[in-house]
Amino acid sequence: MLKQRPERDLSPEELLKLLEEDAGSLVCPPDSSSDEEDLVYSDNTQDGRDSDSCRSSSESDEDYEPPRVSGPSGAPQPKAVERSSPGRVQPEPLTPHSDPAAPPPPTTQRKRGRFSLGTSSPVAKRGKRRLASTKSEEEDRWHDKEEESIKPVPFRFKPARTPGPTFDSTTAWSPISLFQLFFSASVVRNIIDNTNANAAKRRKAGKKFKWKVLTVKDFYTFLSIIIFTGLVSVHTRADYWRKKWPYNFHFPSASMSRQRFEAILWSLHLSNPKEDEENNKKNNTAGFDRLFKIKPLYTEMVNACKANFQPYRNLSIDERMVASKARISFKQYSKDKPTTLGYKLFVLADASIGYTWNFFVYSGKSESATGHGLSYSSVMDLLPLPVLGRGYTLYTDDYYTSPALFTDLLKKNIGCCGTIKKNRMGHPNDLPKKAERGDMRWLQSGKLLFVKWMDSREVNMCSTVHQAYSGQTVARKVKEAGVWKNKSIPVPDSIVDYNRCMGGVDLSDELIKFYSVRQKTMKWYKTFFYHFVDIAAVNSYLLHKELFKVRQDPTQTKPFTQKAFREQLAKEMLEFAGSSAETPAPLHPSTTCMPVFIGNEDSRVRKYCRRCQEAGIPRVKTSVTCRKCKVPLCMQLRKNCFQQWHDAQ
Repeated sequence: MLKQRPERDLSPEELLKLLEEDAGSLVCPPDSSSDEEDLVYSDNTQDGRDSDSCRSSSESDEDYEPPRVSGPSGAPQPKAVERSSPGRVQPEPLTPHSDPAAPPPPTTQRKRGRFSLGTSSPVAKRGKRRLASTKSEEEDRWHDKEEESIKPVPFRFKPARTPGPTFDSTTAWSPISLFQLFFSASVVRNIIDNTNANAAKRRKAGKKFKWKVLTVKDFYTFLSIIIFTGLVSVHTRADYWRKKWPYNFHFPSASMSRQRFEAILWSLHLSNPKEDEENNKKNNTAGFDRLFKIKPLYTEMVNACKANFQPYRNLSIDERMVASKARISFKQYSKDKPTTLGYKLFVLADASIGYTWNFFVYSGKSESATGHGLSYSSVMDLLPLPVLGRGYTLYTDDYYTSPALFTDLLKKNIGCCGTIKKNRMGHPNDLPKKAERGDMRWLQSGKLLFVKWMDSREVNMCSTVHQAYSGQTVARKVKEAGVWKNKSIPVPDSIVDYNRCMGGVDLSDELIKFYSVRQKTMKWYKTFFYHFVDIAAVNSYLLHKELFKVRQDPTQTKPFTQKAFREQLAKEMLEFAGSSAETPAPLHPSTTCMPVFIGNEDSRVRKYCRRCQEAGIPRVKTSVTCRKCKVPLCMQLRKNCFQQWHDAQ
């Protein structure tokens, strides 16, 4: 017989002693979170009965049996004997020690006021392994659009500076003042000094050409002509100075002669010629710098692009090709670009407006410090986080996208989204062989989301900032019953945002190509000079548009178009050149065309008549010139070239 329970509450030590004497009886625990762990538990209710999980013999369902408890080996234990009651014969007690071959019972330990199995129980370990296996199988399985994915928590956007122009936006900024943010006074002075040094070196080497020292006035006049060539296109550069129809341009011949322009262009140099010679001596060594001839302007341009604008939240990275047929080692071929042959630049641009924020010129293969290859290291080099900040979203194409890159940027609080190549995913294709437009599958691998979507062809995406599908649709033409119809098909969220934000670099390229100043040249560094002028002009134009949003100018109802902006820029360059300290102020205002003598009255200078030269009479000289046009024209009784030339204008 079991001993009668005392009416008072038992201490844990007394309860252990009672359990040792009552080996045949099993006290069932109340409902708990883990029935496997709770082997024995004593909890008497106030009316003297056990909890609701173990019923007494006085209840109606007397055939109730307590649940079986699994032992260490996983096999069910024998049924425990119910508590004795009057009028019933108690069978022989069965305990876990009845079988001599059974392993010893697990040790019990005190856990939050009750006795439970230790955490090292094989049952508990097997349960954890089962949960981990189920979770792994769930992640490795492709899902369709009906299954909802988890939406990632967006990063907190913490840029290093307020997005937008970083300079004072309350004052008026003219086109030339914005352009001078990139071509500063120090940059211009450096180019002028290096060009003069290169001209002196060429003349010393025996090159015969007319040269006078380049000044700030001459350089800005030269720049205005460069901007003008992007607005007005002719077949050859000499046509800008021709006076026969249809090439009778008033500008640039009125501001600079063709001979002077060509002399400046021939001698144009961006680096110090003496330092060039020192760098050339290091050729075929590790210390040789392939980009040394553009480094002064190249470095200043990159720093100015990052200093004068803080990008908005979305960024894009892509390659840019600068067309060239020069024979040089770091020229590249890219079959997927509109410009297939030339110099390759890796560009980071603002996705919303196309501002070129950072870039570098690819000069050939080199050892990468990251060990991941060019596609990984180029992205890391273009993202200076101390200057940029955190919380940005980066959009890339399949050349850059990789799980390693996205995972590492995720640790730096940079979200990523981009197309991805199939061989980088490491998962089999789960789309049907004859998938229809709009079919999609997605897979979650940690914090990386992989999406397959069928459009006119299969599209593969990877993202760390999107959920798979939230119900968005896109209009497509679908052929049904032999008839093409407009139909809305489901589209993943990552593809919608990718199409909206990936074109930042492409937008910048289009703005450059509209009015590019690039011209044919045999010197590779001059090609980069033209491209840097284009970057400065386009970024200045984009800053002009951003300033217009912040500061409404009462004299201007809308911002300039790029064409009007470049026209105003060229005009202001000429005015700046005329007002420079190195240019003497004119003695008399030249507002109208009027014949005047060349030089002083005492010593009149004679020049060849411009109109006679164009008519094929090269040796007619005159001492008369136009006060406004500065063109020598003869005036005689029978032939008035001055009048006839102005009538033709």
